[in-house]
Amino acid sequence: MKTFTKLASCTAVAAGFAILPLAVSAQSTMAYPEKCKSEGMDMSKADMPSGGMPMGDMPMGDMTDYQKASMDGMKGMHMNMMQGMMKKDADVSFVCGMIAHHMGAISMSEVELKYGDNEEAKQMAQKVIEAQKKEIEEMSKWVDKEVK
Repeated sequence: MKTFTKLASCTAVAAGFAILPLAVSAQSTMAYPEKCKSEGMDMSKADMPSGGMPMGDMPMGDMTDYQKASMDGMKGMHMNMMQGMMKKDADVSFVCGMIAHHMGAISMSEVELKYGDNEEAKQMAQKVIEAQKKEIEEMSKWVDKEVK
């Protein structure tokens, strides 16, 4: 449980420092539902974490390829999650936010599969991908059915 808590904390920290465009691999395999996007939301301020520092100002030169790929996925998750959470209906907001969150988990797992070298960690990543994709499909069907 401590490991999970540490991983969750790392995920939250990474999401706050995202600096690159949307994740390609997770986004290309599973699309964020159009019905989850909020009309008129000003995404120009989406790069501002709660501390107020623009994410685009972070130095990239010292980052490893792994770190850059991780940040890429977190930005995609962060932006989509903000879109979903702006929905007026609490149920829709929850489901759309969870879809974005799961897409972020898939992206993180794909980075692990590409860059990781520990077989146990890679197996965990593969399990996450399989479980999260199934749940995204279920939640996306709910959105298609319930959101007008």
